[in-house]
Amino acid sequence: MKQRALAREVALKLLFARELGGAPTAEEVLEQSEAQTALDGPDELFMRELVEGVSGNQAALDEIIEAHAQGWALTRIAKVDLLILRLAVFELRYRLDIPTGATINEAVELAKRFGEEKSYRFVNGILGAVARAAPQIPDSRPQIPD
Repeated sequence: MKQRALAREVALKLLFARELGGAPTAEEVLEQSEAQTALDGPDELFMRELVEGVSGNQAALDEIIEAHAQGWALTRIAKVDLLILRLAVFELRYRLDIPTGATINEAVELAKRFGEEKSYRFVNGILGAVARAAPQIPDSRPQIPD
């Protein structure tokens, strides 16, 4: 498992535990995961940024998810799917250094591992809609005259 993928998994597990009223540390979650190694400095920082970013921006993230989850109230979305969506929407909106495709792919993989049978389709559909609706960043490459 790649370190960034592991960082996302640990972030998901920490957020899930907090949602259920627990307060494990990242180290405890790593021990319970199938991780062969601990997260290194940059990946541990990434994981902590995800957890803090999702926690600190939950209302805004939920608003975005709800706007794109047509016909689905947040209370109807499985908790793990909602947390995966929050993580991915946080990345899509606040971490512009991560390619959109990578964020969506990683979220789909998390949904396949931790969600229900069709979770990955649901997550992919909502994230695709969020990505299409995101403001486009203008191309910063210099224009070559014709």
